[in-house]
Amino acid sequence: MEPCSCDTFVALPPATIDNRIIFGKNSDRPCDEVQEVVYFPAAVHDNLKEHLKCTYIEIDQVPETYAIVLSRPAWLWGAEMGANEHGVCIGNEAVWGREKVCDEEALLGMDLVRLGLERGDTAEKALNVIVDLLEKYGQGGNCSEGRMVFSYHNSFLIADRNEAWILETAGKYWAAEKVEEGVRNISNQLSITTKIDWEHPDMRNYAKQRGWWDGKKEFDFAATYSYLDTAKMMISPGRYCEGYKLLNKHKGNITFETMVEILRDKPSGINMEGEFLTTASMVSILPQDSKLPCIHFFTGTPDPERSVFKPFIFVPNISQLLNTSSPTFELEDSVGKKLQFNSKPDRRHPLYQKHQQALEILDNKTEKAKTMLDNMRKLEKELFKEMESILQNKHLQVDKIVNLFHQCTEDEIRIYKSNVSS
Repeated sequence: MEPCSCDTFVALPPATIDNRIIFGKNSDRPCDEVQEVVYFPAAVHDNLKEHLKCTYIEIDQVPETYAIVLSRPAWLWGAEMGANEHGVCIGNEAVWGREKVCDEEALLGMDLVRLGLERGDTAEKALNVIVDLLEKYGQGGNCSEGRMVFSYHNSFLIADRNEAWILETAGKYWAAEKVEEGVRNISNQLSITTKIDWEHPDMRNYAKQRGWWDGKKEFDFAATYSYLDTAKMMISPGRYCEGYKLLNKHKGNITFETMVEILRDKPSGINMEGEFLTTASMVSILPQDSKLPCIHFFTGTPDPERSVFKPFIFVPNISQLLNTSSPTFELEDSVGKKLQFNSKPDRRHPLYQKHQQALEILDNKTEKAKTMLDNMRKLEKELFKEMESILQNKHLQVDKIVNLFHQCTEDEIRIYKSNVSS
């Protein structure tokens, strides 16, 4: 299952500097899938009799939802990764194991990412939201638009300003591990072994009934619910091990720039190329000082090595992210039945379109390509410097931040236009 991949990382003090938690994720998806970056404000829902439409099913709504920013495949309701106004970040991974993947439509793991962000104001509360919904509605359904069947169980990395949680699932069963310091990553395999801080109440009994665990030896979630030799897990050549090595290489000095470079690493396979590639990336700075803002960087375009990480900060009255919002298409007929497109609709948003044109130049490795990449890096470096200044000086110009992400995408598009037309 290695081609169907993602990687999510978190680094906490003392592995980082300046008492910050750093979250990062590459979303590796089918190479022709467009990922958009979208913002939804906080909302109050007075009519709780109205159900909430997720990607495939409807669920009960809650009285209040938090403001969120998402990086998501443009065809679905949920998200691959994102953050909320309270500094909670979530990314998910596809995982497989002994428990059969459900063919019936239920909540996608990506739906659970969004729901956790909308309803949880801490990492632990978001985890609680996800496991409660998992118990009530289950997980399942095609995770790909079109006719390719692509289904899986999910693992999640959930972080806030104080801690992180790893949540890994097998059907309705799950285990969670609390991370309070150091580094941790997840990839496309179960990775929770014997350190289990919270679990489904029937998880061990079910494993015993299936003959996966004898009830005597120490319980190892990854070994029991998958086919992993967990003793060899940290020395295998896969992306999970490579990601852990990259985190540990910089342990003690990890910054958000470090996380960006890890997501750009191609030799490790973290920055993926091929039929499945890194379609979008995210890095977040979560200061433990609550007086400082959390800052979330998104690419909204494929290949982080040839993309610009652009900052987003939650403030009131944020401008809509028009340059990274995809066109919408009617997905249901008059009786609410989902429609099948004969071919995939064109979901490319304005930034994606210009970035595609830029990639054609970058692939040629000409002098023009070098100039364009230099300009992209210069813009990104200026943005990084500006965000670091906000964190150091503890000063936020709210009227400027309202348009921050939108202005950054405008500047990026301007670079592409000037090189494509020249």
